[in-house]
Formats: sequence, C-alpha cells, structure tokens
Amino acid sequence: MIRAAMSILSRLERFDIRRLLSAIIVTVGLVVLLVLCFGIPCRNAFCLSPVKVSGIVATSNEVVSVVKTDMNYINLSSDDDDEEETRNNDSSRENVVAISNELNVSVIPSPIVSLGKPEMAVESNALSIMKRQKQVAATVSISQMNSLLIQSLASSSSSHSPKPRWSSARDSEMLSAKSEIENASVVRESLGLDASIYRNISKFLRSYDLMERKLRVYVYKEGKKPIFHKPMPRGIYASEGWFMKLMESNKKFVVRDPRKAHLFYIPVSIKALRTSLGRDFQTPKSLADHLKEYVDLIAAKYKFWNRTGGADHFLVACHDWGNKLTKKHMSNSVRALCNSNVAQGFRIGIDTALPVTYIRSAESPLEYRGGKTPSERKILAFFAGSMHGYLRPVLVQLWENKEPDMKIFGPMPRDPQGKKQYREYMKSSRYCICARGYEVHTPRVVEAIINECVPVIIADNYVPPFFEILKWEEFAVFVEEKDVQNLRNILLSIPEERYIGMQARVKTVQQHFLWHKKPVKFDLFHMILHSVWHSRINRVKTKSRH
Repeated sequence: MIRAAMSILSRLERFDIRRLLSAIIVTVGLVVLLVLCFGIPCRNAFCLSPVKVSGIVATSNEVVSVVKTDMNYINLSSDDDDEEETRNNDSSRENVVAISNELNVSVIPSPIVSLGKPEMAVESNALSIMKRQKQVAATVSISQMNSLLIQSLASSSSSHSPKPRWSSARDSEMLSAKSEIENASVVRESLGLDASIYRNISKFLRSYDLMERKLRVYVYKEGKKPIFHKPMPRGIYASEGWFMKLMESNKKFVVRDPRKAHLFYIPVSIKALRTSLGRDFQTPKSLADHLKEYVDLIAAKYKFWNRTGGADHFLVACHDWGNKLTKKHMSNSVRALCNSNVAQGFRIGIDTALPVTYIRSAESPLEYRGGKTPSERKILAFFAGSMHGYLRPVLVQLWENKEPDMKIFGPMPRDPQGKKQYREYMKSSRYCICARGYEVHTPRVVEAIINECVPVIIADNYVPPFFEILKWEEFAVFVEEKDVQNLRNILLSIPEERYIGMQARVKTVQQHFLWHKKPVKFDLFHMILHSVWHSRINRVKTKSRH
C-alpha cells in the first residue's frame, strides 16, 4: 500500500498542474457559453407553462416557426407572411433567437420547445421586452409626427433638397404649381370625398388637379430584368410591382423626352434585387453598392441626376430593406417606402409612406371588398397572424381566449376554409388589430380598410400611408406598444357615435387603397404618384442668380 501511494504521488509530481487548470477553465467556459445561448432545457413536468409551444429549428436554410400546439394551429402563416419568403436566413435567425432569449424559451434540437416560466411570469417578462426596446429608440407618437410634418413643410424651401446646378423650365413650372396650391380656393365638400379625412381638402384637390394636368414623368430604360422593369403584381410586395406595371405602361404622365420631365422614375424592384443576385450579394452593403452602380450609370449617361443630385428622382419600394438600401446613395430622392419607420431613417415630408397591399390574384385585385354594417359587427377586435417580431407573441399571450369579444389568434390555416374564416372575422369585427411584425408595416392596415373594419395600428414609429394628405386619426386608432395590455379598455372607451363615424370614413377612404388594372381617379396608383409630386413640389428650388 505504501509503495502504491508513493507511486501515485510520484506521477502527480510529474503531471503539469497548469494543463489541468487550463482544461477545467476551457470546459467551464464552454458550458457557460452554451447556457447563455440556449438556456437550460426543462425536463420536469412541473416547470412547463400552461401554453405549449412547438418550434422547428433547422440549420443553413432554416425557417424557425413558433405555433401553439394546444390550439391546433398550423403554421402555414396568415395573410401577411409571404414577407418572410425573401428575408435572409441570418436576419430571420437573429429575430427568432432574440425572441427566444427574451421569453426564456429553451431551444433544444428536438421539435418541442418548452417555456420555463408560468403564464403570468411570461406575460410580465414579455411586456418588459418592449420597455427595453424603447431604450433603443424613443417612440414618436402620431401627434408628434403631425408636428414633424408641419416643421418639414415650413422649412422645405430652405433645407432638405440641394439647389440645382443649373436652372430648368420644369422647376419654374413646379414653383408655379406650388403657388397655386398654397392659394387654392376654399372647398367645403366634394362629391365622393369626406373633407374630415384630409388635412386640407382644398389644397389636396388643387394639387391633384395640377398633377393630372401638368405632371410629366420620365422612366429610365436602363437596367436588366428581373431587378429592373419586371413588375411582380402578386404577394406581399405587390405595391411596388403594381406601381411599376402601371407607371411603365402609362401614356398620360410618361414622356419619351427626359427634358420635358418634372420627375424621373427608377423602375427597380427591391424584392428582386434582394433575391436575384446570388450568394455574393447577401449583405445590405453589397446590395446598396449594386444599386449605386445603376445610379452611376444613369448619372454618366444623362445630365438630369447630376443637375439636382437626384432630388427630382423617385423609386417605389415595398421590401423591408427598401429604406436601408437607398438611404445612403439616394438620400436626396423621394422614396415611397412600405417600411416607413421614422426611427430608422424615414423622413416625414420628404419620403412618402407606401401602403402594403397583399394581392393574391393579379387578375382580381379588388376581390372580397366590403363588410357588415356597424350594428352587425359583434366582435370587438380581431387579429390572426404568425408570431413575427417581439410584439405579436405578447399580444396573443395577453389576449387569446381571455374575453369572448376579443378574437386574438396565432396563425390560421391557409387552406380555403381558413382564408374564408379570416375574411369573415374581419368583416364581422369593429376593430381590426394591425400589429407590427419584424418591421413596422403590415398588410392588415389595407386589409382592414378593404373589409370596412376600423384599423387599430400597434406599431411604434410607423408613419401611415399618405400621411402628408390624410388625417389618420379620423378613421383609425393608434395604440402604443406599451399599452397593449390595456387594448380592450382603450377600444371600449371609444364612444359609439365616434366609432360609427370612423367606420363610415373607412368606407370613404377605401377608394385611395385600391388597385385597378386601368387606373381611375383617386385610386392607389394616383395617390402614390400624387404623394411623390407633393414631396417634390414642396422641396423644389431654382438656381440662385448672382
């Protein structure tokens, strides 16, 4: 025994204690890193929350989805969620992992993901996520946006737009139109329009009339398909496709001679740019640089971009990345963007907010319009959709199966019966919840209007479409994300007379959110073009004379 003990001690003396300590430190570090990234899997029944969540986690081409198994929902995604078909894997993964970490979801390599906190604790923790979001960017309320618009219009003649390098007759024509608009005769009412939904119906009608009579647009012929000149009139990004299709085929506004143009249209599809260039173009910087090559091309071939620094040029982009890909190299241009987040570079009074229109059939863009009368709408509020972003899981957690008049769901099946039920809920509800997903914009705003349901917009810093023209508070409700737990009380506090008036105005404003294969007065094509015209009119300058 003594001889054996002496042998062990002799071996320990020869062993380098530093190697042992190093191995222990590395092992502990790896364990800590794994716990921080994935949490500690819960194996005991008592620690499962009342809401079971199933997750699908893949690797390279991963699509991560979260659905509630106890409601038998199928994650075929509801109406807004084709938006994810072109999101890059890294972006999607970052968003889902962030949600998982915040909600204390244990991500393990099996199809079952367990929530490690009781229901009330999850609700409290989920609400704290949004409070932390506010530390990143302060919320700009709808009233503050109104003030920013007034400030922007008041300072438009002295800022925002560079002075042209040489004068043009087109600038003088636009300055003349601006004067006519500012001195428009007072209009109290107009056939088919409700004056209460416009900031100034007199100026709007005068501006619209001048646009129809005077505006000329040059459409650049440069650029190869599918990134340029190939409209995509179906799906979640249909707005940019429909506008491109109608603009390029238009004979009223489009001119062949660029010297006659007041505005220059860049017919680019940000969706196609995002998906058509392959693996070498996956980052925002590489895609923005590719778009800059196009700008350099037209700047070298024509004199018009250089004359104004691009201030009389515009593009229409509905993809989530529209803002980030254009804000550097097209900073002077008018950008019609679906992702109109004022906290991420959307410029009120310069850019214009583009509606998200989910078009399922390019041949029937007006299908399923209309809804029940106010007295027939027995549901207080409705929402259904995939759990994109940080807000929707909180909304569903707080309100699903809580009150009989609150129909708040996760994703609904996308079979014909599921789609029909989705529409029926919208047509039977007083208020339709338009909750942000990964970004602030959502097709539910237009869907609500199409179904004559008052939109309830829960998306901080979202600038609604045609904000410079429409008084959204007259036909929509804005709820800050931090107040989502008080959603029902907020809606119940709206007087019946006020609701009936809002619902009537939704029906009136609907004409501004409809696509027609042959454009008609005041429709969506004309409203987008008018918003671009309005922005340019308010920023146009002439060459100073010395």
